[in-house]
Amino acid sequence: MTGQAYPDIFRYMKQTLKNNLLTVEIDSLGAELQSIVDNRTRHDYLYHGDSPFWGRRSPVLFPIVGSVWNGRFQMDGKVYEMGQHGFARDSDFSVVEDAPEDEAWFVLESGEKTRSNYPRDFRLEIGYQLVGERLRVMWRVTNTGDKEMSFQIGAHPAFNYPDFKATDPVHAYLAFDRNELISQLIEEKGCIGEKVMPVTLDDNVMLPVTADTFDINTIILADSQVRRVSVLDKHRNPYLSLLFSAPVVGIWSPSPEAPFICVEPWYGRADRVAFDGEFSEREYVNTLAPGKVFEASYMIIFENI
Repeated sequence: MTGQAYPDIFRYMKQTLKNNLLTVEIDSLGAELQSIVDNRTRHDYLYHGDSPFWGRRSPVLFPIVGSVWNGRFQMDGKVYEMGQHGFARDSDFSVVEDAPEDEAWFVLESGEKTRSNYPRDFRLEIGYQLVGERLRVMWRVTNTGDKEMSFQIGAHPAFNYPDFKATDPVHAYLAFDRNELISQLIEEKGCIGEKVMPVTLDDNVMLPVTADTFDINTIILADSQVRRVSVLDKHRNPYLSLLFSAPVVGIWSPSPEAPFICVEPWYGRADRVAFDGEFSEREYVNTLAPGKVFEASYMIIFENI
């Protein structure tokens, strides 16, 4: 049975992981994180998903990351339509009932609905493991069809700034595991242009997040420039870190008034402006032969609990 085939009574089931430090809640709709709460202070690290800034919290991006040019892509010589970041974030996942005690797993399988705009058979599994002050997010993609499968997958968690005030000159600081960084730039229709921009760090150490940091839309660090991004509060105290092996990480906030920042490990990226080739020729695409499995993960470390 596919994730989409479950009747209404089984939709939007929430799973909870809890230890002495954190309580994590995940919804089966999109297998999306809903909250990450410090048990002692009751601080929620995750944005609550209310408008006007953004209606999501931590969507899973699949089978694309970002935008395809003009909302269309080619596969097997045919043209298909695909909205930004793909369909997994709006799909009903089924819950794996026999997951290990400290883990929660969700499954989405291809069906008639997914094949209408992505003509491949797949099994997408999303897992969460809570150990101490660390939350590991796991992805497993299986090609269940008889054709080679090209896809992208990524994360989009939105983290609340600690002690946020919109009028503060600095909302937070970002630290990286290297100090010479180059950002690719979104140029047109959500797609990547040819220009790049150096990311200037304060004293070659940290990037202050200010009202104009995201005037460029999204900081996109590609080509495996970094493996760790840390968020510090406005006093430069450690807050949280993401560890990953993904080749691309995006960093974004929609407005200087928005109380959150997104740090997004991606195995994928938006199209180049005017790209019209086959899906398999897109940049940062992953390829699976029939029956093969792709596995990846990233870790969130909550450093102030």
